[in-house]
Amino acid sequence: MNGFKAVFKRELKSYFATPIAYVFLVVFLFFSAYLTFKNGFYEIRQADMTAFFSNMPLLFVFLVPAVAMRLWAEERKTGSIELLFTLPVTVIQAVLGKFFAAWVFVGIALGLTFPMIITVYYLGQPDTGIIISGYLGSILMAGAFLAIGCFFSAVSKNQVISFVLSVVACAVLVAAGLPTTMNYIATFLPMGLVTAIEKMSLQTHFESMQKGILSFADVSYFVLLIVGWITANAIILEERKAN
Repeated sequence: MNGFKAVFKRELKSYFATPIAYVFLVVFLFFSAYLTFKNGFYEIRQADMTAFFSNMPLLFVFLVPAVAMRLWAEERKTGSIELLFTLPVTVIQAVLGKFFAAWVFVGIALGLTFPMIITVYYLGQPDTGIIISGYLGSILMAGAFLAIGCFFSAVSKNQVISFVLSVVACAVLVAAGLPTTMNYIATFLPMGLVTAIEKMSLQTHFESMQKGILSFADVSYFVLLIVGWITANAIILEERKAN
């Protein structure tokens, strides 16, 4: 447990030790607000955050891998990963410490969107449950994308390559549930397989939570996605440590 805390604190502090964290926060807050108002936040004349949450998959596909790409790629490139594993820290403690530090950082970015909540309550009487469910879905989606990013960061020493691979993997999970994708693959795949692909899509589960429907299946989907990719990350590092 001490190993996890040490890695977690070290990693979280490293975000704010450079301008990178502040650049990320500014970019995220700017585009989340810009896309929300561009998508007709005022035009729909409803006091809700649908326009805000609908942009999260697109934003996270690009921004979350940018947070994760340096986690292991930088350690491998500089050779500091060998020093890290000579310390009394297990691989799983190091993996979880880095992952949760990045997850907290993204959570801080989401928390800084509170002016949007204030605006919605100022304009009307929104459903608080839907807002909470939307934020929960967003943080779980961020965790899933971070887990994917952590895995690809461990696979490659090159941060750009790990970023591109992460973006592609995350984009596939999102695109698989889009109506245009479903209509296209339905032209050459059996309906049962199309339905299975739709259920495996991150977009489908996030949209359900965005609407305020908090089901065990949706939460389990994100948890399993996070656990699966984090486990794969740990396995990759264990093999590299053994070699």
